[in-house]
Amino acid sequence: MSHHTLAADGDALDPETVAKAAAARDALAERDGVLVAFSGGVDSAVVAALARDALGDDAVACTARSETLPAAELDDANRVAGEIGIRHETVTFSELDDPNFVANDGDRCYHCRTMRLGRMYDAAKELGIGTVCDGTNADDPGEGHRPGLRAVEELDVFSPLLDAGISKAEVRAIADAYGLSVADKPSMACLSSRIPTGLEVTEERLTRVEKAERVLREWGFEGFRVRDHDGLARVEIAPDELERALDPAFADAVHEHLTDLGFDYVTLDMAGYRTGSVSPGGEEGDEGKGGDKEGSEGGGDD
Repeated sequence: MSHHTLAADGDALDPETVAKAAAARDALAERDGVLVAFSGGVDSAVVAALARDALGDDAVACTARSETLPAAELDDANRVAGEIGIRHETVTFSELDDPNFVANDGDRCYHCRTMRLGRMYDAAKELGIGTVCDGTNADDPGEGHRPGLRAVEELDVFSPLLDAGISKAEVRAIADAYGLSVADKPSMACLSSRIPTGLEVTEERLTRVEKAERVLREWGFEGFRVRDHDGLARVEIAPDELERALDPAFADAVHEHLTDLGFDYVTLDMAGYRTGSVSPGGEEGDEGKGGDKEGSEGGGDD
């Protein structure tokens, strides 16, 4: 698919956003090639699109595959990279190799992001690329407890959206101007964000959470999480979809599927879906952010 350019649809953006996007693109153009930590979420997608415009074939998107990345998110990353027209690489690693990550203390995202970005730097070195960048946006630093951002700073990752002062709303507007299908995609976080702080992250828990959320996706829900409280599944549904979750047919199906997956109890949280409801300070995994946040690579999504 031929890639979109901002120039074609930039008229839909306000002048301030156009100027910020141009500043980010110009900053990327000054680099001798970049590798974008890419989750396929909106933040990292916009960075990838700007990098593709700025550097052409010297821009590469890279997605880290691990037990915490839902298969559907990897599919999205592949598809969105195709929309952008950017070269897309994947690297594989396991957060479960790090006992600090498995312990799931308040710094889980720091340990994950450190490992994930370390693999990104390895991949960049193999490709002869000196710069790794992510999708951290200007709204992210103010969003409470974000240990993943500490890893970004320590590893000297370049965050063009943050540097240009581009907010989440502006990220979505730029994505829309590029014609990207993820412009309105809800923020995603890695699967470990579904496990309460202090409860060990295991492959078994990650797998059953992913399978449980697949059931909700198949029923057409868009904003949701299944939180694993060590045998109790707490289902969160976006407030505007909550009424539909009270359908007896849905309730019966979800109870049957989730108990088959090994949950002892299945509950519907009447407060609805909100980010970070099992983490200190309200954090829910950095993007990709990916964050991210967006699935973990990108920087800015929950």
